[in-house]
Amino acid sequence: MRDAAVRVKGGMLGGAGVVVLLWAAQVRPSARLDALFATAAHLSGLLAGYGILVLLFLMARVPAVEHGVGADRLARWHALGGRHVLLLCAGHGLLALCGYAVHEGLDVLSAVRELLGYPAVAAAVAGSLLLAAVGVTSARSVRRRVPHETWRGVHLLVHLAAALAFGHQLAGPDLRPVAWFWALAHAVVAVLLVWYRAVVPVRQALRHALRVAGVFVEGPGVVSVVVRGERLAELRAEPGQYLRWRFLQRRLWHTALPFSLSAPVRGDTLRITVKALGGHSRRIRRLRPGTRVLATGPFGALTAARRTRPKVLLIAGGVGITPMRTLFETLPGGPGDITLLYRAGAEEQLVLRCELEAIAAERQAGLHYLLGPSDAAHDPLAPRALTALVPELAEHDVYLCGPPGMAEATRTALLRAGVPAGRIHSECFSS
Repeated sequence: MRDAAVRVKGGMLGGAGVVVLLWAAQVRPSARLDALFATAAHLSGLLAGYGILVLLFLMARVPAVEHGVGADRLARWHALGGRHVLLLCAGHGLLALCGYAVHEGLDVLSAVRELLGYPAVAAAVAGSLLLAAVGVTSARSVRRRVPHETWRGVHLLVHLAAALAFGHQLAGPDLRPVAWFWALAHAVVAVLLVWYRAVVPVRQALRHALRVAGVFVEGPGVVSVVVRGERLAELRAEPGQYLRWRFLQRRLWHTALPFSLSAPVRGDTLRITVKALGGHSRRIRRLRPGTRVLATGPFGALTAARRTRPKVLLIAGGVGITPMRTLFETLPGGPGDITLLYRAGAEEQLVLRCELEAIAAERQAGLHYLLGPSDAAHDPLAPRALTALVPELAEHDVYLCGPPGMAEATRTALLRAGVPAGRIHSECFSS
């Protein structure tokens, strides 16, 4: 996974280098102030346009990228890249405005009025405002207060912003070979988006004909949904992976929700286990048998392929037990090779307990419940507690899934306990 992440990151940085070279090949050296402003505006504009393409590529759900890098890392790159793109757009606009004002001998307000009279400039301004709206609603403090449907709808405006920016860029001063390269890059990303976010889901829906077979209560606010379909082996869904599920029922059909498989694929059935954390997950408990299901994926890199050591420690927090449960059952290993630590606030919050205990007994695997409030004086996931509970902890591969705060604290504790960063495998996502 690390190699894949390095290759993808290297490709993105290499693309930025190509953009800089294309800009440099067209630069006409000049000491005039307006020319300096215009040249800097050109570079920042090209990099902003390239950044938008990268953002779209990261969220195109290309399987090779998702599996190799991991959805959580892609999401972090996407968020960081979005901030850089907004800064580049703002810098491009300010530099272009200053360059035009100096060249025409105008004050700033007069320059703004004249520039907005150009259709390509007006399109760029509209695209930048759309990107700013996406950035504002994606801020952590704002997103917590915005309904998911609203956030998702605003986020889709990135595609319109990219189209407006593309029109603006074609009206720029670039030479014809550069314009051809730019058009080709946009075409490639557009094809990837259409193929993996539209064509592939429809094709999978027709091939697998998924329907809800039943909904079963697992505990307070937690249900398992069993889905039946055809030719499910063709999905190649591995333990630890997740799919994006769209249930074709009122108030659910318009949103794709990411849920991990809570059991290996068996014959013609899939199973997910869902905790009521929001409006959509609460409605899932009211699904009726026979409801049509669209499932896209599988996604995620939290699989057996990341394993490097004979001994494995699985750590789950809350409903993060779902991918850990499938790995607990399926990861190869002899007696004592596999250990699962399950963190929960209280005994009644344990999910799939009977299944976990049956797996542990059959495989002679370690299973420990770490119960208590998160603010307890004794932290069962502190470095000393972990090393006492798991002998030779530093020699294990560790798979980790849980709420973001718990996952980050546990990762820090594992590092302090001597587990190398390359052997800590985690993946977090949210709907």
